[in-house]
Amino acid sequence: MKMTYCKGLLGAALLLGAGWLHADEASSAQSPLDPAPAASAPTAITGGTEQALNTSAAAASKVAPASVRTPDFLEHTVDSALKLFNVRNSGNTPTHYVLAALFLVGAILLRRVVTLVIFGFFKRLAKHTETTLDDELFAALETPVATLIVVAGSVCSLKVLKLSETGDRALGYGVTVAFSLVFFWILLRAFDTMLDHVHKLAVARGMGVAAFMPWIKKSLITIFVIFGTLITIQSLGYDVKAFLAGLGIGGLAFALAAQDTIANLFGSVVVAVDQPFKVGEFVRIGGFEGTVEDIGLRSTKLRTGARTVIAIPNKTVAAEAVTNLTRMPQRRVDQTIGLTYDTTPEQMEVVLEDIRRILREDSGVHQELIVVNFANYGASSLDIQIVFFAADPNWAKHMALRERINLKIMKAVLARGLSFAFPTQTVVFDGPVAKKLAERKA
Repeated sequence: MKMTYCKGLLGAALLLGAGWLHADEASSAQSPLDPAPAASAPTAITGGTEQALNTSAAAASKVAPASVRTPDFLEHTVDSALKLFNVRNSGNTPTHYVLAALFLVGAILLRRVVTLVIFGFFKRLAKHTETTLDDELFAALETPVATLIVVAGSVCSLKVLKLSETGDRALGYGVTVAFSLVFFWILLRAFDTMLDHVHKLAVARGMGVAAFMPWIKKSLITIFVIFGTLITIQSLGYDVKAFLAGLGIGGLAFALAAQDTIANLFGSVVVAVDQPFKVGEFVRIGGFEGTVEDIGLRSTKLRTGARTVIAIPNKTVAAEAVTNLTRMPQRRVDQTIGLTYDTTPEQMEVVLEDIRRILREDSGVHQELIVVNFANYGASSLDIQIVFFAADPNWAKHMALRERINLKIMKAVLARGLSFAFPTQTVVFDGPVAKKLAERKA
């Protein structure tokens, strides 16, 4: 707080010093209360010269921005102070400098009162409320409000002094820019605090929009800053409409040069609206799969099983099929086992019933769908198709369940005296080749 206090004091002192220099320039000029100078001989102005002067004045009025005024409440405050001390001299007297210093010191003292007393009272009051938004708002607005008070005091201090025409015009521009920046700073801090509060609520309630709140915050703050900059430029008297019209022509060339960037930006909008996944979920996008780590304006980052990070452009994410493996209620298991061809029909029926019983008795198997059938006559095996769902979609638990089921099936097959088939091939020789092989064997 001491550092902020010193910065405010230093800035105000610099402004006061600048006003002092301009005041000296103004004091050397003619005062409206001084006696009028002797009338000089009238100068004849030709028609051409007069027309040239009028033309130059008209051109200057078109080029120069509109004059900028100090806020009326500051003008009223300065006038009231001058009347209170009965200051009527148009020049800069010691009374003017004393009043300027009083305004500066008063602003610093008022800043201390506002930050310590008023904001301290509101902070203590906010602790007794259920929501934390008011606590965050008061903490965020304290610094910009204190800056606003110091800026207002510094402007009043300079307005007491009689500046030159150039200094007065420069002060008007500076006041407009300073107050615009401070007011937009206050609004920006309040806006930023509310967005952060909404983000915390979304995370606490497990809402899908929580993953996209950082992106939404960046976009809204960018729009807010651009809007504030344009309003500040407009308040200085410049024509913002002409500037925006020029941007429309240049924007076409920019859009052609930044097609991929714009496509990724619209892809991020699609992801934000559709919400096929959120941070922390395991997804498969095209030929890539991994855990979502970040959803940005340009790309979505996945952490793969090899612990590497893949950045996929958002236009690809919007165009590809997205498989969200985290949101499935159960995980499907589909496998085929093969028994040898010496298995009898009776043995096959018994083994099928054993496998069905194993699946029905295991608590890790979802009981809604269990399929065990003698499916095919394979090239070297009698194929049994087994389909079921793991009740828990967790990948590690699902693999543990498959291991447990496979071991039980293996024990059941061996208990029936059967064997698992493996790829085999029998070659039968006949004719002269068979006779020669029989002779060699003999």
